[in-house]
Amino acid sequence: MQRILEPEVMDTWQEAIEYDAMDFTQVNRAFAESVIQLAPPAPATILDAGTGTARIPIFIAQMRPNWQITCIDLSENMLKIGAENIEKAGLESQINLQLIDAKKMPYPDAHFDLVISNSIVHHLSDPLPFLCEIKRVLKPAGAIFLRDLLRPASSQIVDSLVKQYAGDCNEHQKQLFCDSLHAAFTLEEVQQMIEKAGLENIKVYQSSDRHWTAERKI
Repeated sequence: MQRILEPEVMDTWQEAIEYDAMDFTQVNRAFAESVIQLAPPAPATILDAGTGTARIPIFIAQMRPNWQITCIDLSENMLKIGAENIEKAGLESQINLQLIDAKKMPYPDAHFDLVISNSIVHHLSDPLPFLCEIKRVLKPAGAIFLRDLLRPASSQIVDSLVKQYAGDCNEHQKQLFCDSLHAAFTLEEVQQMIEKAGLENIKVYQSSDRHWTAERKI
């Protein structure tokens, strides 16, 4: 199945609200639990690229109170809801939200101990600049944890996944998930991009029936 691009930024207020309302709790918690296994609980600087409404960094901060997490996104409305979520969790001193393009980050070289990202890659027409920025801002021995959707082989599989995982959602939410699956990359495409970006010692694998993961321990 050919890749069909979707907008890079989900920036309407309605899209942000509907995205935050979708129940990703189980997936987000599993993501956070995987992340904390990659680095020791000692103080660390973390970058979350494409944080959305900050649900994942909230889970991470609750489990790792010594970590400082910088969260970036290009959607002002996502960040507005994220700020509300962080305030409700009482984590304003630990999580910093910034409106920044992950393809052109202002941070110095070798700045972060760990870079994470959930579901940003499929939004990018060309993820290579983003992956090259990860290599630049990450410390040489730093950890990486990236996860995103896999593009299915056929529209029939897309329909099946939407029915299975978004069956209880409204029509707009179902369409968002469907569009994201069409915009995703195959495992082979992800491996090729990571190699081209010069990211080394990365384990790339299919982590569910709809996700790929790329990781490296600190």
